[in-house]
Amino acid sequence: MKVVVYVEGGGDKRKILDDCRRGFGQLFEKVVPTLHRPKVIACGGRGCAFHDFQRDVSQGREGFLILLVDSEGPVSANVTSWGYLSAREDDQLDQPPGTTEEQAHLMVQCMESWFLADREALSGYYGQGFLTNSLPARVNVEEILKRDIEAGLEHASQHTQKGPYHKTRHGFDLLALLDPAKLRSASEHARRLFEVLEERARM
Repeated sequence: MKVVVYVEGGGDKRKILDDCRRGFGQLFEKVVPTLHRPKVIACGGRGCAFHDFQRDVSQGREGFLILLVDSEGPVSANVTSWGYLSAREDDQLDQPPGTTEEQAHLMVQCMESWFLADREALSGYYGQGFLTNSLPARVNVEEILKRDIEAGLEHASQHTQKGPYHKTRHGFDLLALLDPAKLRSASEHARRLFEVLEERARM
């Protein structure tokens, strides 16, 4: 079954939206065979991602539709993604009728959390001058606060040829380089997403 993933990211400029779509697409291609690679729709802000997802669900768009957004904060182990998005004061994104728990996924606590799961990819991307040891060190990247991740990435990369980490200039290139196996080990929510993609690829 064709999977369509509505991702938060890309802003409102065509090139950045294309870069976002490419970065997630190349990562997902490592999870499932090319023939079953999900269609990625870069939506900009999280509100826009939810709106596009909800609209296409209500209009009966063909395929298995998935919403993928940052959590922006810690997520308790006993809370579902829809439960989290509905309860979070800044979101209040209620689960659309007819959807399942498998159709909402979170990057905990943000997209950049995933980068810390693969420090080799980070170091290889930035090259000489990258300070790997200055990054927050936890096996479970979901436990690292968003502000600490952003500060760590900026500090670690500031003396490299590419310059300090920048979400739209560097982030989507980094996504494409990540090793899904390392992500599975470091992020429970990433593991769940990849398992859903694999399951749907077999259907």
